[in-house]
Amino acid sequence: MSTKAVNSRQKIRYRIRKKVVGSAQRPRLSVFRSNSDIYVQLIDDANGVTLAAASSRDKDIKAQKGTKSEKSKLVGAALATKAAALGITAVVFDRGGYLYHGRVKSVADGAREAGLQF
Repeated sequence: MSTKAVNSRQKIRYRIRKKVVGSAQRPRLSVFRSNSDIYVQLIDDANGVTLAAASSRDKDIKAQKGTKSEKSKLVGAALATKAAALGITAVVFDRGGYLYHGRVKSVADGAREAGLQF
């Protein structure tokens, strides 16, 4: 990515983070997308703690065949099952400055289908 693209995404990220704050009852679902992989975390901003995380580099997801969008959906579902084990049903979605389409949308769809409320 060019420096201009990184800087503009960073500005968007900061603007989103001013409004989106996670708590222990309703953590922030944060998305990071690299060229090859996607990473998601549930973050309690009040205590500064990551409650759960999943990525396309996890062994069970990496072993799956399919496109990056299909794997992103599996990542969202994996995070939702980890959240359910912790007793978390509702989250706030932080798209991390990325547009809400493609892999970012697939993560959200996978998490919703597995039971998380946005």
